[in-house]
Amino acid sequence: MQNFIEINNVSKTYGTYKALNDISIKVPKQSIYGLLGPNGAGKTTLIRMLNQITAPDQGEIIFNGEKLNRNHISQIGYLPEERGLYKTMKVGEQAIYLAQLKGVSQKEAEKRLKYWFKKFDILSWWDKKVEELSKGMQQKIQFIVTVIHEPQLLIFDEPFSGFDPINVNLLKKEILELRDKGATIIFSTHNMASVEELCDNIMLINKGQKILEGSVYQIKQDFKDHSFEIVLRQRDNETTRQQEDVVPYFSDSQILRFSDANKLPEGFTLISEKTDNNGEMTLNVKAENDVNPNILINYLSEKGTIISYKELLPSMNDIFINQLTINNVQLT
Repeated sequence: MQNFIEINNVSKTYGTYKALNDISIKVPKQSIYGLLGPNGAGKTTLIRMLNQITAPDQGEIIFNGEKLNRNHISQIGYLPEERGLYKTMKVGEQAIYLAQLKGVSQKEAEKRLKYWFKKFDILSWWDKKVEELSKGMQQKIQFIVTVIHEPQLLIFDEPFSGFDPINVNLLKKEILELRDKGATIIFSTHNMASVEELCDNIMLINKGQKILEGSVYQIKQDFKDHSFEIVLRQRDNETTRQQEDVVPYFSDSQILRFSDANKLPEGFTLISEKTDNNGEMTLNVKAENDVNPNILINYLSEKGTIISYKELLPSMNDIFINQLTINNVQLT
């Protein structure tokens, strides 16, 4: 896949502080790239470079095949974590003004804004002053203003901060649609659940150094520990006795003995088990790295009906904390 952004061996120092140290990343075109890290990791410095607010001391940034330059500013939309609208201006008037600053004519700006206001069901806000709106309402306006000039690159810094769950889902849907329509998106957040839902690729950065990079799928695969969750249904003993041709399910005594890890095939260890009132058992099992999990499925299918079987992959939050702990990071 073609890369839209390439950051090659970029470093930045402020006095004696190394904000970025030889950072290289590639952001595929029409993808969502998660920029992750604790406070002070260097994320903001990287974003400021992309917006040409500051420049690297060394290295280069390639924007859609060209070295990043002033002409690219109009192709970037940036929603900062710290929002800012003119409190006493009317919403529609201000939105048109900000769109014009981004090169959209007044007539086209009004047309596009009315489309977005209808889409977000906020046309009634058009003549209200910004100070009359809640924080969440103001953030919707800023989101619209960020995307109104239809930029090729969108940078969202904590875009869901202050939103209720309904509006978070609304924005997630819009971000995915923007990607599907051709935008490349850099997404900075501390919300790991959003990372798993939205991001195609991520980079974890700390103290100006890259700790981890790759696709969300591959990173989760790399950090898995070969654990599985199986839900097994038991049949009551009377039914079992009436159907002698059916392999018996666990009796109460067998359930108790099942906790003995030696009852599992070689290479599998029972971590935990729980049985509900309906006789369904939930087993957490860990396999040795080179053992075929089908052995476990075949074994358990002789003991009962397998209701569900899934591999337990680590969450991005678990991976995030694990890697920062390894790197002696104090989370704030």
